[in-house]
Amino acid sequence: MQHLREFARTRVGVEAYLEPQTNVTQTTLMLIATDGEWTRRRVPDGRAGWDIAKEIGVPFYDVQKTGYPQRMRDWNSRQRIERERAARERAARRAADPR
Repeated sequence: MQHLREFARTRVGVEAYLEPQTNVTQTTLMLIATDGEWTRRRVPDGRAGWDIAKEIGVPFYDVQKTGYPQRMRDWNSRQRIERERAARERAARRAADPR
């Protein structure tokens, strides 16, 4: 809970998205900021997720009804590109300095 509070406090335009329980995951609450950065934590059930969103003062959505916002997918894509670029740069530095 503290992590979610801190995320909402330090990001702009945070919204909460409830993710349902599946065969492999428990019910989770995902917070997504305006820039698409996100975090998620397990919650006991949907009501608990709603209560947390209300307590930290962010809008609450059920992902089964609304889907995920495009900004989250865009953020994930940017992060993947940055990780791949950093890996290529590390490999190039190792190749240039083979000690």
